[in-house]
Amino acid sequence: MSEFTQIMGAIQAGDPLAADQLLPLVYEELRKLAAIHLAREQPGQTLQPTALVHEAYLRLLGGANPEQWHSRGHFFAAAAVAIRRILIENARRKGRLRHGGGLVRRDLDQDSALLPEPQEDLLALDEALQKLADLDARAAELVQLLYFAGLTLPEAAQIQGISPRTAGRLWAFARAWLRDEIEGSAGGGDIS
Repeated sequence: MSEFTQIMGAIQAGDPLAADQLLPLVYEELRKLAAIHLAREQPGQTLQPTALVHEAYLRLLGGANPEQWHSRGHFFAAAAVAIRRILIENARRKGRLRHGGGLVRRDLDQDSALLPEPQEDLLALDEALQKLADLDARAAELVQLLYFAGLTLPEAAQIQGISPRTAGRLWAFARAWLRDEIEGSAGGGDIS
């Protein structure tokens, strides 16, 4: 039995010190995952990878009854969902009028004005992902594992219990569907 599995068993048994033993095992991977997601964010992001990791970790293990994870992959899939929720909550908070509403922070660096703005909108992605979950829950889960957990296609396929080839087809469908949904809603038309 792996050290991760032993510690998870101790957490589920109610050992108050077990959570302290888990953090060093998963911290670097969670920090890399957080850094990847924050790099995708629009300029002006105030969250730091360390703060994002700590918030996600508290959500995963901070409750009175922490979830039960069956494997390391299952834990990181849950971490990806927690990170996604934190980023979405942060984006919604920043979108409120009292937090600046539609104002965009701009640096006075002349070179940055020449660069195109990122096209990614986390709130639009979240809304489209929720619609995809209604249409095909397995495809939405695969997107979360790939995009938010940073897993490879074979790793995500293994967690979902499907073949890598099936995962590839599902990923192609999900990407195309999400692109149509996001671009359709941004353009004002309804593609569904």
